[in-house]
Amino acid sequence: MDVHPTSSIIRGLARIQRFEHDLCVTLNRSSRSRLVARFFATVSRLGDGVVWYSLMALMALTQDDYGLRACAAMAVAGLAGVTIYKLLKSSLVRERPFIGHPGIEVGCQPLDRYSFPSGHTLHAVMFTIIAIAWFPVLAAALVPLAVLIAASRVILGLHYPTDVIVGALIGWSLAEIALLALPPG
Repeated sequence: MDVHPTSSIIRGLARIQRFEHDLCVTLNRSSRSRLVARFFATVSRLGDGVVWYSLMALMALTQDDYGLRACAAMAVAGLAGVTIYKLLKSSLVRERPFIGHPGIEVGCQPLDRYSFPSGHTLHAVMFTIIAIAWFPVLAAALVPLAVLIAASRVILGLHYPTDVIVGALIGWSLAEIALLALPPG
């Protein structure tokens, strides 16, 4: 019997990978409904940046210096987020679920080839946290949107759950750093 620590780690990682694959397949099945697929594809496309850039422009144009500072915090964090996720994607090169698993269908075309981490989720979480720190009233709209964007990525066969979880953790971390550097007030 092999009691080497690395073999138990490998078995544990294999179990996580099987669970993740099964969860992807299960969630992806819901996108076989045309209405569900269209809804989540639209939500996913909103996460491409349209909502966040529009929100930043609205803050800057309507909230004077306060809005400009909030926009600056989001912009700096956004640049850091893009840099980090592109570096990770290009070095870790994890194929998207629909590429490696025939039971998973793509629900909309991805912006790039690799899946780890989810840039959409990273930015949705990051921008949501920063925006509601500056404008708490936005929480009612942005929190559900961020959750839907994150869910859309798995449902559409574009990401594994761990891609989304790590993207959310990076986004949360970057938001906290941005809020320390440029606090509301």
